[in-house]
Amino acid sequence: MTQIAKVAVAAATYAIDKPYDYLVPSGMELSVGCRVTVPFGRGNRTAEGMVLQLRQEVPAKPLKAIRNLLDQEPVLSEKEIRLALWMRQRYFCTFYDALHTILPAAVWYRYREIWSLCPTAEEGLTEREQAVCRMLSDGPQERETLCTALGEDIPPVLYQMKKKGLVSVETETSRKVKDHMVELASLAAPAQEVLERLERRRRSAPRQYEAAAFLAKCGETTVHDLCYFTGATRQTLRSLEKQGLIALRSREEYRISPREYGVPAEEITLNQQQQEAYDSILRQTETGRAGVTLLQGVTGSGKTLVYIRLAQTLLEQGKSVMILVPEIALTPQMMARFTAYFGRKVALLHSGLRLTERWDQYKRIRRGEAAVVLGTRSAVFAPLERLGLIILDEEQESSYESEKAPCYHARDIAKYRCVQEGARLVLGSATPTVETAYYARKGDYGLCRLTERFNQRRLPQVILADMRRELRDGNFSCISRPLQQELERNLAAGEQSILFLNRRGSSRQLLCPQCGYVPQCPRCSVYLTYHSANRRMMCHYCGHSQPAPDTCPDCGGAMKHIGFGTQKVEEELTRLFPGTELLRMDADTVGEGHEKLLREFQRRRIPILLGTQMVAKGLDFAGVTLVGVLAADLSLYVDHYRAAERTFSLLTQVVGRAGRGEKEGRAVIQTYTPRNDVILAAAEQDYDRFYDDEIRLRRLRRDPPFADHFTLTVTGPEEEPVRRACAQLCAALRQALSQEPYRAMEPEVLGPAPAPVVKLNNRYRYRITVVGQNEKPLRQLLAAYMKAFARRPEHRNMAVHTDCNLMD
Repeated sequence: MTQIAKVAVAAATYAIDKPYDYLVPSGMELSVGCRVTVPFGRGNRTAEGMVLQLRQEVPAKPLKAIRNLLDQEPVLSEKEIRLALWMRQRYFCTFYDALHTILPAAVWYRYREIWSLCPTAEEGLTEREQAVCRMLSDGPQERETLCTALGEDIPPVLYQMKKKGLVSVETETSRKVKDHMVELASLAAPAQEVLERLERRRRSAPRQYEAAAFLAKCGETTVHDLCYFTGATRQTLRSLEKQGLIALRSREEYRISPREYGVPAEEITLNQQQQEAYDSILRQTETGRAGVTLLQGVTGSGKTLVYIRLAQTLLEQGKSVMILVPEIALTPQMMARFTAYFGRKVALLHSGLRLTERWDQYKRIRRGEAAVVLGTRSAVFAPLERLGLIILDEEQESSYESEKAPCYHARDIAKYRCVQEGARLVLGSATPTVETAYYARKGDYGLCRLTERFNQRRLPQVILADMRRELRDGNFSCISRPLQQELERNLAAGEQSILFLNRRGSSRQLLCPQCGYVPQCPRCSVYLTYHSANRRMMCHYCGHSQPAPDTCPDCGGAMKHIGFGTQKVEEELTRLFPGTELLRMDADTVGEGHEKLLREFQRRRIPILLGTQMVAKGLDFAGVTLVGVLAADLSLYVDHYRAAERTFSLLTQVVGRAGRGEKEGRAVIQTYTPRNDVILAAAEQDYDRFYDDEIRLRRLRRDPPFADHFTLTVTGPEEEPVRRACAQLCAALRQALSQEPYRAMEPEVLGPAPAPVVKLNNRYRYRITVVGQNEKPLRQLLAAYMKAFARRPEHRNMAVHTDCNLMD
């Protein structure tokens, strides 16, 4: 009998992704969840793999053997392997794509291929092979160096030369982040005895005596500090260790930045509605059955206090709690409140942390040192044991959905974990998604409502500013007169204001009035956005940047600025309110860190905070009494079934930032369509009115929750082949779905159609939309067609990927 391992291989593309059988060499001690290197493909190139299963049997055919073991202990548990397999089926990704999402980046290895020239020579080398030989004649080179110098098409040449025996290759592996070990020194005998023994050699070895005297006084000390304060060298300490006078040991140390929030842990007194919500959710968690509860509360209703009380109770029961927030900008305030009550039991996880800090926080969670995890989307994979509760705050936010493959939604992962671990999922929001509200009203989810603000504070008074009237009255500024008057009133009263505009940059675009020329990105089919800070045109999709022209390159006419972004608004506010300090918070300014900007706004009571979506939700500043929405229509007429939902949610959330302290709040919404039902419902903070209108439209159009939308996107470097391949795939799907068992699902195939941005980073994108139910038979059919598409030789430079119910 031979030990055989089933291995998921990183080099396997989606079309050939499956567990592969490998022989386990005798003497190699493997465990499920360990990584290995294996030979893969016809060229037996070294690839990383994950052991999924071990079994003893006689192989039916010759098998390749595992080359190396990378982990001494498993990095993945059986529970996480099951989650990765579930994600692979649900999100049309490879097993390794799922693994890279679940595990922190710190555990992965860097691989370097070092190529060397063999002493043998051969005549008749091609021009490319001669170029490789010339480079390697100076010594071994990394593959990346060769690609940079000779072109990205050089790897096949290298492997062909390797077959001929002209070159050889070695693969070096190294962990991205290693554990931080600190060496400690302490006395190995009573202090008096050690000092008496060294007294005789005090003159000949003064450093040894000083080191021992320091340890006698201070106790165990790091070797670094001991050498620094006494002048002893490591050789001196090793000599003392050999004499049996001191003991040296290593200890792991976390690289977690200390954070002082200074928020007191005040006693929590819940009002009647909060207490009812707390009691209801707690009863549901105590049943031990998985389930979902929607906690729908108006902005400022005190949902966070309910979260804290639930966490306190569950920790007393020996369970752990996870709290997810949609934006990194929200973590400082939430972390401050939870740290005040739970101290070092809280672990913070988000992509803004250093790689070393994220790894150390992950280890704290895995070792059980943290029982409360707070973080953004990726924190849903935190390895918490005895999970009792997962909270998704502001559950309607699209940032909970990953933009990269696999395009998972944190809500789906949280529901899966709750089912597997018998935990409860709480979705908190003032404006839940239509699907969540539908399931809550239908009875599939529990529902708790908070209809009043905490301490009976009133909702902000909302003023609708009609921008059409502003234009008729000659005001072409991005600040309407009602908003200007309210800002003047706030400045006179010494109160703070938040202004929201979900577009960064200065102008939307530059335009030549004479010929209509607009600068466009050379890599994407979008117009460039003008940034006044550096006088450059930038693409917000691929990052392309170029100097802004003063004159039209086509006709020589003067360029005109069209539209406005946060930079333009900042200039306008400076003109209207000279000498008034303001803070801008968008993707161009947060390089300094969200925490620093928000701390400055609160501590120094800066009069105006201007920002993009980062300021629209979750922030709680008692001094803010005015909120201004500068372009309420910006997201309302986007070609997406969630356009109305996103607009209503954004307006309601940002308006709710005002009046959270003792003083009453106001909000000004600038719009060109003041009679639009969505705008009116948001102004009145009336979710039920919006939901009733929207659910009727969703039912008519077969939008979620009544059906699911699968979007198949075909991409490639040339438009016509992409369009043709997409049309062929669309016709094949239409034919397949017209037969049983799919016909009963009433599927629809829409398309092909160009994506909203058809060209992105020099790749064209065309889409097919399949409307149906997200069930296993339909997913299997789509996966089969994706694999067949990838195998066809004419699709070599193309790719196809599938997403379901994209939020954006």
